[in-house]
Amino acid sequence: MDDDAEIIAEFLVESHENLDQLDRDLVELERQPDSRERLSSIFRTIHTIKGTSGFLAFGRLEQLTHVGETLLSRLRDGEAVMTPPIAEGLLTMVDTVRALLEAIERSGSDADPAVDVAPVVAVIEALLAGESPVVPDETVAAAPQSDADVRYDAEPAAVEPAAVEPAAVEPEPEAPKEWDGVERRAVVDASVRVDVDLLDDLVDLVGELVLTRNQLLQRSSLSSDIELQRASQRLDLVASELQESVMKTRMQPIGQVWSKLPRVVRDLSHQLGREVDLVMDGHETELDRSLLEAVKDPLTHLVRNSLDHGIEPPDVRRAAGKPAKGTLSLRAYHESGQVVVEIADDGKGIDPDRIAAVAIERGVVTRDQVARMDTRDVLGLIFRPGFSTAATVSNISGRGVGMDVVRTNIERIGGSVDVSSEPGVGTTTRVRIPLTLAIIPALVVGEGGERYAIPQANLVELVRIEGDDLRRQVQNLAGAPVLRLRGKLLPLVSLAEALGGTAEQTEALTVVVLQSDDVRFGLCVSDVHDTQEIVVKPIGRQLKGLETYAGATIMGDGRVALILDVAGIATTAGVGAVPDEAADTRAGADDDRTALLVFEVADGRRAALPLASVARLEEFDRARVERSGAAEVVQYRDGLLPLVRLATAIGLPDTSDQGDQISVVVHESEGAASGAVGIVIDRVLDVVEVAITASQVGSRVGVTGSAIVQDRVTDLVDLAAVVARSGVPA
Repeated sequence: MDDDAEIIAEFLVESHENLDQLDRDLVELERQPDSRERLSSIFRTIHTIKGTSGFLAFGRLEQLTHVGETLLSRLRDGEAVMTPPIAEGLLTMVDTVRALLEAIERSGSDADPAVDVAPVVAVIEALLAGESPVVPDETVAAAPQSDADVRYDAEPAAVEPAAVEPAAVEPEPEAPKEWDGVERRAVVDASVRVDVDLLDDLVDLVGELVLTRNQLLQRSSLSSDIELQRASQRLDLVASELQESVMKTRMQPIGQVWSKLPRVVRDLSHQLGREVDLVMDGHETELDRSLLEAVKDPLTHLVRNSLDHGIEPPDVRRAAGKPAKGTLSLRAYHESGQVVVEIADDGKGIDPDRIAAVAIERGVVTRDQVARMDTRDVLGLIFRPGFSTAATVSNISGRGVGMDVVRTNIERIGGSVDVSSEPGVGTTTRVRIPLTLAIIPALVVGEGGERYAIPQANLVELVRIEGDDLRRQVQNLAGAPVLRLRGKLLPLVSLAEALGGTAEQTEALTVVVLQSDDVRFGLCVSDVHDTQEIVVKPIGRQLKGLETYAGATIMGDGRVALILDVAGIATTAGVGAVPDEAADTRAGADDDRTALLVFEVADGRRAALPLASVARLEEFDRARVERSGAAEVVQYRDGLLPLVRLATAIGLPDTSDQGDQISVVVHESEGAASGAVGIVIDRVLDVVEVAITASQVGSRVGVTGSAIVQDRVTDLVDLAAVVARSGVPA
């Protein structure tokens, strides 16, 4: 249904409800003509219908209600008194309005020729002029009724209006329609108003039903009773459909929250002297109404913050080469079972150095703590209690409260919020919230004899690695385990270690690949059980401080299983150095990016080579290095691995002899007799995915040039030339 059709449907439902009340009010008004309260209520109803019909371009309906409003206005102001002809004229108008509404429902227009409004307008105008009107019975009788209101067992009874002359021309009665046996539902009958508390009770009851269903399914799977198994499967199907239907009743578009933001932006921009263009996209994105209420205030605060701290005054923007009018955009969309809301502005952005300086000055963090933070962590300081960069306190900002409350409220409903910014370009705040809190699909895993649930919204895939693949694909990168998965390095986190235990060495590894915000990592678990729909229960306040857990649930056997907080595990384990490809896609990256292995090669000098050229990363005891003729080799995988000192090959002093071990990049080379060659480096620094802008500065044999990687000048290694120069026999 498009926006216009949805607005018309809501108008029809509301108007039909108002007309039903109007019939009762007019009858009571005829009994109590001096009731000012009832007259005012009738006037407001007709006025509302008139205003909306004009907005929707229903001209005949607007014309009819306009004259009726004028008559009611005179009655309300005491310029006329209620008489039987006036009451009859108003009731005729109500009947004609109802007929027009039914015509609009049938055809989408009020131009149905079967409903003639001119005679009714003439009657009311005559009443306004103080004349004795002729009420045309055929005006409404000729209007086709909705099938839901037609009776087929008797002819409609004729109504003789009091103190009104009969119509000049008596129309021939229409033959009653034959019923085709199909029940048709009018738009007014297609919806019903239900108390929100009743819906909440239904959701709670469905949650308990899902728990009971899980218990029955587990018991029936152990039983040999075929009928019990069939009944359990049927219960499973019905409970799932019931749960889905009940959840839909609580889903509402986020546009309901956004509806007040244009006024907020308009008032605040005038107050601050800004020119702002508000762009909203995805207002039809739906989420649970309880979450809608929870995010209303945080989103409003983020919008106010963008106007106050982000978008500059027009003269400042012009001086910076920007348009005088800034742009504030709100975007909402579904992603991985969550709702993502982005608040972006093209303002001055956030300067990490200023954030760090203010945080140190206000005692939010120490200078040593800032020195160990990356840019993302520094930007995250704006969410600390008591932090503000405002020079003065106003009624909008400066007290150091607000952003910390935003994060607290978002995280309370299982969401997350993060900020990315580029000074001089703008700031984007991304809020991620779950679709619903009550029942979620989850993967149940085992560790240490206990079961844990992982929300499927964070699940990417499951990977099982055994035998030689385990030794070949799992490596250590800068002291941390990583998995080489389809040409990319995936950080690994042991669930046992994340829970405070010790990971056991096994011959096989089960990895649950998870996605948290823009970070992808693998969680190593002992067992994978199955997927279930679980009912989320809040955890006690004693465990709320632990970042590892997001909640709890009751399993089919009645035992409690904790729900893992994927974002919390990633933060605790320090995962975040390796971005994922999807993050670049979501950020709108359209440049050619290359995955690079960055390392130190000599005396702190940095170099990089394409990650695609790296087969494995190894560390060998220096005592294992032997010589075969002029070449250095190590015994490796039932063969010999030739070694090439990279520093020597590219004209740098070799410093790789420091320490008891050497770091080696294993490169699969067609020019090597063994099929592989080991490139000796000082130490691995990082894996990055960047768009390379190469320079010829520093180019020489074995080095194609240099580039800026992670704000440092880095040599780009030509592995083919290095191997060729090394003299490794073909």
